Amino acid sequence: MRIGEVAALVGVTPRAVRHYHHLGLLPEPLRRSNGYREYGVRDVVLLARIRRLTELGVGLDEVRDVLADAEGHDLKEILEELDADLARQEALVRRRRTQLAALMVQAQDGSLLPEGPVSPELTGLLAALGDVDFDASPMAVKDREHLAFLDAVTPEERRVSLMAALQEMREHAGEVYRLLDGLVGQAPDSPQVTRAAAALAALLPDGLVAHVFDTDAHGLAEALYEDLAPAQAAAVRGALELVRHRQEGPA
Repeated sequence: MRIGEVAALVGVTPRAVRHYHHLGLLPEPLRRSNGYREYGVRDVVLLARIRRLTELGVGLDEVRDVLADAEGHDLKEILEELDADLARQEALVRRRRTQLAALMVQAQDGSLLPEGPVSPELTGLLAALGDVDFDASPMAVKDREHLAFLDAVTPEERRVSLMAALQEMREHAGEVYRLLDGLVGQAPDSPQVTRAAAALAALLPDGLVAHVFDTDAHGLAEALYEDLAPAQAAAVRGALELVRHRQEGPA
């Protein structure tokens, strides 16, 4: 059989057959006097085995190991690992479809958030801020952007506790926004900033500081500060210092 015939018989392309030859997975067959490869039954069986393994998701490097292992031990281990990986993928697909179903319901009833799709935790937090008049507060609009930013970059295991900490101050969100809106155009060292910092510190829960505002290796805190007006950033920094002193207790 010629290369095109054996490829068609097994259900692969001649290009794939040549690639397997190049990788050493499929030995080169004898050639006729005219230079064309001549494939036999053994080549078809081996090529079919390669195709079945790759269809299962086995990588070509692992296929080489399987073909070299006459006892089949490597194949057993590889199939077990592949099965475990497929189970993880199935669980991920189920979780994503559940999330997608919830988003489709929101899209149909008009409740899908402009920032969406976002995590369920942020969806719940923004829903809890429903009484905030976003049209009247530039800081409230900016805060939605900041929350979407944190939602996008925070690992899932931290995001859950972060959103829980933010939920603790949802009742004070309007007051926080009013304080920060009032600082636009102020100098960072003005007395109004000092008063705002003290007022903010009284509203910030202790658990929120470590999650959001501490400068970390990724510079998330600095990115948030840079997006604020200078007086707003100064008030937030001052509030955090007050919260840290509160956490440490009397000297």
